[in-house]
Amino acid sequence: MPAQPRLASTVILLRNCSGETHSLEVFMVRRVVQSEFMPNVYVFPGGSVTDDDCIAEQTAGLCASVPPTEADPEGRTASGTGTRAAAIRELFEEANILLAYQNEQMLAVNQEVAQRFAAYRQAFNQREGSLVELAHKEKLKLATDHLAYFAHWITPEGMPKRYDTHFFLAVAPVEQEAVYDQLETSDGMWIQPTVALEHFKEGIFPLAFPTYHQLRDLANYSRVQEALDAAAAHYVPTHRPLLKHIDGVPHVYLPEDPENAWNIQRG
Repeated sequence: MPAQPRLASTVILLRNCSGETHSLEVFMVRRVVQSEFMPNVYVFPGGSVTDDDCIAEQTAGLCASVPPTEADPEGRTASGTGTRAAAIRELFEEANILLAYQNEQMLAVNQEVAQRFAAYRQAFNQREGSLVELAHKEKLKLATDHLAYFAHWITPEGMPKRYDTHFFLAVAPVEQEAVYDQLETSDGMWIQPTVALEHFKEGIFPLAFPTYHQLRDLANYSRVQEALDAAAAHYVPTHRPLLKHIDGVPHVYLPEDPENAWNIQRG
């Protein structure tokens, strides 16, 4: 019997390149070699939805309201599913960015409070943290409306671990610094999608199959707002790759593009 996919969320953190360059950058982390899922590849921060994530979205006043959009008319990421709270938590765990409002402004983590929020992050990484408790203690509202629904991928049948993953775009807060966790990830960086794709082709920037497609899509946009506007106006389809073995090596491919099979072992 095939493994059932676990509900998961991923955040593609965005910022505009500084200077005159008309391009955007994404924050990416590299999974540790020991990871059970997609080891040693560059991905966007993300992970499984937990019970606490669902509770956070079901707690009155804890999350910003999310109006229906053309991207998600079925409500796959509607309040109560836990997908948006999970995205916020995973981004905090893996990238040190907490998307939340404090006094109706995006949270600023300055030197005065940095140590306190570092302790919260450590607790989450030790599976002891709670979004509900964090929000109540710091008087925060989770910025679930700051997440733009961008993509939906389900791991193929036949894989030992499967995920039903929702990808979101989010603008990086000005007064917070993205830093990888050094636990589940071994590196973290801001990089232009086009550069990441070039490095992948050169064999020096391993990527996961869905990540490659997200980068390719984002490479079409020159500024963050352009990507956000496009995400809000387009329906998000569900991508269901298939698995096959070629000469004993597992490959995945999209049903509409069977000729371009992806060697999983290559990354």
